[in-house]
Amino acid sequence: MSSVLPQDLTEWLSASADGIDFGEISAEVILPRLARAGLPGIGVPEKIGGSGGDIVRSVHAVAAVAEQSLAAAFMLWGHRCFIEFLLKSANASLRKKLLPDLLAGRVAGASALSNVMKFLAGLEPLQVTARSEGGDLTIDGKLPWVTNLRQKGFNVAAAADRTEGGPALIVSLAHDDEGLTRTRDLELMGMRSSDTAAVTLSGVRIPRERIIAENAQEWLPGVRPAFIGLQCGMAIGLARRSLTEAITFGGAGRDILSPSLAETDVRLREIEAQLFAGLRSDAFVTRPVPLFELRIELAEVVADAVALELQAAGGRCYLQEPGRAFARRWRESAFIPLITPSLVQLRTVLASAKKAA
Repeated sequence: MSSVLPQDLTEWLSASADGIDFGEISAEVILPRLARAGLPGIGVPEKIGGSGGDIVRSVHAVAAVAEQSLAAAFMLWGHRCFIEFLLKSANASLRKKLLPDLLAGRVAGASALSNVMKFLAGLEPLQVTARSEGGDLTIDGKLPWVTNLRQKGFNVAAAADRTEGGPALIVSLAHDDEGLTRTRDLELMGMRSSDTAAVTLSGVRIPRERIIAENAQEWLPGVRPAFIGLQCGMAIGLARRSLTEAITFGGAGRDILSPSLAETDVRLREIEAQLFAGLRSDAFVTRPVPLFELRIELAEVVADAVALELQAAGGRCYLQEPGRAFARRWRESAFIPLITPSLVQLRTVLASAKKAA
């Protein structure tokens, strides 16, 4: 999948992956590098500035970046999700206003819709409210975990419960909105250069022209496949890289691993095929359960692939320098089950669906 990326970007990501993981490389340089390669525009219609194609091409791009750095792929996921929200919005003027800077990487896009995804599944209430004041909206609440909050400029999509009643809104907030406060970066175990922080909203007043969707409950099923599908790209790329490394370390008495490596590779390819078919047919819009199941399976494949890399490489993985890249992938693999919707949340939803059936 790395062929999706230009060679210079692949080389830069490979050389920078540990620095990105440890926070030694400024997050401000990552998104512009991805944008110069045209990655945010993949799957965006050419007539509005993209390079065309479908969401599957975007998943391939996220996977290709994840082969080198999951943190960079996580940033691309959030950025591309925000772009997808604009593409699926009826608000053409907002799309026209924001899209050029997003495609060029001059401003970051961030998805703070994890809360509303859990809200839709009945797992938690919305944490942001909106009240009408004249022709504007006043937004209050907190977004506890958001990635790609670029210090020098970001737009973030958030769901807000209307205090006066009615369906929840999806709104676009900006880094310089009065009353919006970005915290310091969260103290993550890895992926430290991903501009991941929390946002507090205190009386943030925005015009109604910044509404992405008037009815979140009706709108979200249409964007959920891309939201989760692009997450799956992160898992695909990480699993693919670990399997590649494990095969490289084959031999030297480790041929016993060959059947497991082949089985895991086949399983990964089968999941990819099912994922891409469902995304292209829009089957996941009305039937999200198979998509949830694929996300769970991919997390399991990642765990198997990283474990196989460890077994194939042996003790060198536990030595600081030769095991440096493996240690990063091990940390990255620990994040895959936690991405919202987490595996626990997905399994909870699946268990409820099974009971209701």
